[in-house]
Amino acid sequence: MLVVYPWTQRYFGSFGDLSSVAAISANAKVKAHGKLVLTTVGQAIQHLDDMKHYLADLSKYHAKKLCVDPENFKRLGEVVIIVLSSKIGAAFTPEIQAVWEKFDKVLVSALSHGYF
Repeated sequence: MLVVYPWTQRYFGSFGDLSSVAAISANAKVKAHGKLVLTTVGQAIQHLDDMKHYLADLSKYHAKKLCVDPENFKRLGEVVIIVLSSKIGAAFTPEIQAVWEKFDKVLVSALSHGYF
């Protein structure tokens, strides 16, 4: 996400060198944050019935404290789907893509809820 949408780097000013793909890929803070994000996505899957409630504090934190543009949640979801497709290959069928796109919409809605 930091490479494809470089303006998102502004939220990570304390992460150090983000000047190139190599620097971003080797950055320990980027790796740690990526792990945290993907762990949270994995946990959100376990809360499909009440994802808005489950992610309410995280949504408010991103809205009120970090002032993250909620459009970035959509972009992140798109990047995750593209990476999944590239890693899974032919097993990433249109049906699997459709499921991930539906999940992404629910996730983005839940993360954006604190902005309203």
